[in-house]
Amino acid sequence: MSPAELDRQPTLTGERLLLRPLRADDWDALYAVAADPLIWEQHPASDRWQEPVFRAYFEDALAQGGALVVIDRASGAVIGSSRFQNLDPVDGGSVEIGWTFLARSHWGGACNAELKRLMLAHALASVERAVFRVGEGNRRSRGAMEKIGGRLTDRIDITQLPAGPARHVIYEIDRAAFAAGPLA
Repeated sequence: MSPAELDRQPTLTGERLLLRPLRADDWDALYAVAADPLIWEQHPASDRWQEPVFRAYFEDALAQGGALVVIDRASGAVIGSSRFQNLDPVDGGSVEIGWTFLARSHWGGACNAELKRLMLAHALASVERAVFRVGEGNRRSRGAMEKIGGRLTDRIDITQLPAGPARHVIYEIDRAAFAAGPLA
């Protein structure tokens, strides 16, 4: 497959999780998760738990395409979201995997690794590498990236947020690294 053939809104099924395209009727369930201020505590957009801020995020996710809702298969509950964004066909292709958040009830276990493993396996069938933009001061997300084998690059991205500029560091996982070993 080529980068142009990457389906940015697949349905992916793992042992614990089901990922499917985000729909407008997911608003209530997803905002119930996102309304927890502690989820966003280290995030550059630390006010995303507020309804108007999250509504803009949700509407952008629908408009951009590539957004997936994360469902706990055991309970059927919506527990978060992630996205495939910024598909780039240059040099074998890359896609950003990110904009991810999970309910705190699913932190610290195997859910993030399974989520990323499902998304990486899908993406790396079409592109050479996946990139991850992480808030420079977001220690929790940076630790999670390192735990799943993300390689910190020397690239920095600065995004203008309402509160001011936010610095993001860039991690990568390429096809060879993913094939070399399982994610944590």
